[in-house]
Amino acid sequence: MAAVFPKPTCSQAELLVRVGLETQILLPTSANYASRQESYWSNTAKLKPACIVRPRSAEEVSLIIQTLVAANEKFAIRSGGHAQYAGGNNIDSGVTIDLGLLEWTKYDAATETVDIGPGGRWGPVYAKLKKHRRVVAGGRDGNVGVAGLILGGGKTFFTARRGFACDDVISYEVVLASGEIVSADANNFDDLFRALKGGMNNFGIVTNIKMKAFKCEEVWAGLTYFPKQTTPGVIEALVDFTENIPKDLDSNLLCFFTYPEFKDIIIVAGYVQTAGVENAPAYEKWLALPSINTTCQMTSVSDVNDARIVAKASELHEKLVEEIKSFIPDGNFITQCLFQPLNKILGQRSAEAGGNVMGVEQQSEDGLLFTIVIMVKTEEQEIWVYPKAKAWLQGVQEFAATIDGMLSWIFMNYADSSQNPLSSYGIENVKKMKEVAAKYDAEEVFQKLCPGGFKISEVET
Repeated sequence: MAAVFPKPTCSQAELLVRVGLETQILLPTSANYASRQESYWSNTAKLKPACIVRPRSAEEVSLIIQTLVAANEKFAIRSGGHAQYAGGNNIDSGVTIDLGLLEWTKYDAATETVDIGPGGRWGPVYAKLKKHRRVVAGGRDGNVGVAGLILGGGKTFFTARRGFACDDVISYEVVLASGEIVSADANNFDDLFRALKGGMNNFGIVTNIKMKAFKCEEVWAGLTYFPKQTTPGVIEALVDFTENIPKDLDSNLLCFFTYPEFKDIIIVAGYVQTAGVENAPAYEKWLALPSINTTCQMTSVSDVNDARIVAKASELHEKLVEEIKSFIPDGNFITQCLFQPLNKILGQRSAEAGGNVMGVEQQSEDGLLFTIVIMVKTEEQEIWVYPKAKAWLQGVQEFAATIDGMLSWIFMNYADSSQNPLSSYGIENVKKMKEVAAKYDAEEVFQKLCPGGFKISEVET
């Protein structure tokens, strides 16, 4: 019996049907279209594509690209759907290429490598590798998509020892603008291979990622909650931890001031000790602070580092919380003022692993990754709070600059659409990326027809 499919209601879908992809197309009238839209991490990313197409192989990705390019149709590329801003992985009235069916984790014991599908998320990847008592240097949140994290660089629990996630990649399978499928590694298409390490979606669509696998059977990890009155001690402990990362490459930390847990601002520290050392010396100052609660246990798996900057950021955060409370009096919102250590050894590890295009190795001082997170419920609230968040960031940056504490590097995975992380990679890396884009995409398909993300063509040299 022949299958019956709904008649396409948009020109883009009709194009894809003509090349035999009718079973992979989701139209706005279908339930599966709605469920894929709802699976985005951020409501801001829920645009309305004319249709969604879900390829099952690199060959189908190639067919889709050739079809859309020939018709001059715009498209977006989605991996795990974790981009927080509109247009990063979705598109209004265009075609969203949803890589969610390209999900696999194939471990090779002989070579200690693993092939990972770009459309997967890190939680299932770790679950499958656990059977082999292996891990990869991937995302720290199991819900984050594979390709987006790696192509943006990817900070992991192993960055101090192994570099960023992209530094542990052995090869990428890539569909180029022409539809050609190539395997890029350190020996073949080596310029493309390097450019993909932090270059995001400027050069093609990645359809497979081969990474190094390694043992890590037990970690000590958890969260500890502190009252806001401990802020001075927390700041001192954060700066001290960052400075001393080279002494303990296996201890990880993130720290954030947050509201409204406990109906007041509290401080949360997340610890992950990948060697399984309980209460490691690296956490000594943290463990000495009075806490509200802790969940630490054994389990399986850019600003300069200046205390005054952390204090200023937390001060501005407290003021912002009070301002938001006046606009959203029921307190139904969440804010996070997040700090992550960025010791200069992280860039050194990247260089030792072969290098990438992010330019982190140029960092001469220890720093902190500063991230602002504000989660609200409605579009009206988002419109109101967005400029407040930008003003908060600007206030921190302006203060940091007055004490010579501002680093120019912007981490791609955390960047807002108003920022320009590629320009922070350094002139030489920008030139190299432009050369790679011109070499493999002379018609600028991934600059013009794929408008989402940060575009190398828009960076001045």
